[in-house]
Amino acid sequence: MSVVLAFDVYGTLIDTQGVTKTLQRHVGELAPEFARIWREKQLEYSFRRGLMRSYQPFSVCIAQSLDYTTSLLGLSLPSSTRDELLQAYRTLPAFMDARAGLQQAADAGMRCFAFSNGAGDAVEGLLQQAGIREAFEGVVSVNDLQTFKPNPDVYDYFLRSSKGEADSSWLISGNPFDVIGAREAGMKAAWVKRSPAAVFDPWGIEPTVVIESLAGLVAAVKSHS
Repeated sequence: MSVVLAFDVYGTLIDTQGVTKTLQRHVGELAPEFARIWREKQLEYSFRRGLMRSYQPFSVCIAQSLDYTTSLLGLSLPSSTRDELLQAYRTLPAFMDARAGLQQAADAGMRCFAFSNGAGDAVEGLLQQAGIREAFEGVVSVNDLQTFKPNPDVYDYFLRSSKGEADSSWLISGNPFDVIGAREAGMKAAWVKRSPAAVFDPWGIEPTVVIESLAGLVAAVKSHS
């Protein structure tokens, strides 16, 4: 049976810190902190909406967390700047290791899917402009269920959509909450730990493998298949 790889998009294939250059033009030295808070708040809003069963597309979480971050840092941005920042999030770059990792997976005969909190059309556009859409057999969006990771239903939905079996399907993510969610749902998971300072949540639920780069993914998967 073919190995199925479910690649998280934001923070795994696509570098959310890529918005920092755009931010620098408008908020100067606050740009790194702004980008960090903006990203963390996106995830918090998705978790809260999932628990409240008050779904809005992830694009709404992105926009509302932008407004929160602006207020928190005491900034006043014109609507044109707000629009520019939201547009920048639709054109974020892929990580440098993404293309090599995806090509290695294809060469190894592994089935690759993008699996994201983002709506399908938004993810399609993001991957296309980053130049990596052709690497995927398909895009699986949690938008179809109107909830967010790490709800266990979304991992089951991925398995049904990809026609994969849990014991031969892998979640690939740089986000520990996503890895834990997949492991709890019975999938294998690779945590992409690009920073030595990154800390995995101490829940007693561990990734199947830890890799520093997507370039090491195929070898890691093969060693645990």
